[in-house]
Amino acid sequence: MFNEKTYRQKMDKTYDVFIKELSSLRTGRANANMLDLVKVDVYGQKISINQLASITTPESRTINIQVWDLNNVTLIDAAIKKSALGLNPQIDGQLIRLPIPDLSEERRNEMKKLIKSMGEKCKVSIRNIRREANDELKKLLKSKNISEDDEKKFEKIIQNITDQHIKQIDEKVISKENEIMTI
Repeated sequence: MFNEKTYRQKMDKTYDVFIKELSSLRTGRANANMLDLVKVDVYGQKISINQLASITTPESRTINIQVWDLNNVTLIDAAIKKSALGLNPQIDGQLIRLPIPDLSEERRNEMKKLIKSMGEKCKVSIRNIRREANDELKKLLKSKNISEDDEKKFEKIIQNITDQHIKQIDEKVISKENEIMTI
């Protein structure tokens, strides 16, 4: 029997990944999530900064990283410099300060394009999940496990779930663009 919940969960996971990627983008204000995608090569593996230090945002333009092990300070510093964040860490013992500069107009427009493309990739993934569900429905119909009426009913349900997710993505893209364009 067909279970649309499976496909709803897949779409939810895809949307959650999109939200996590969006939250790691650098807007004009400090946000600890910006560092989520930065991995540090330490102890022979790639580890997130939040597993090596505590991250705080004391002001809207600064992120503080209190590194637990002094040996990891230079590794974290190097990982941040190598990342696409474009930030310049300042080291003070085991504390790394990350001043967040204002975004230039050019950078804001680049960010808008990036957000749009991330949204499009997510929508493509959602549509692929819809296609996968519809393929399963066709197989079930062919093997006479469901009727044509059931197939149509489930296709409609899957389409509604898809539409909801696409709408959520579009809303999130617009709100993130507005956040970036607000000075």
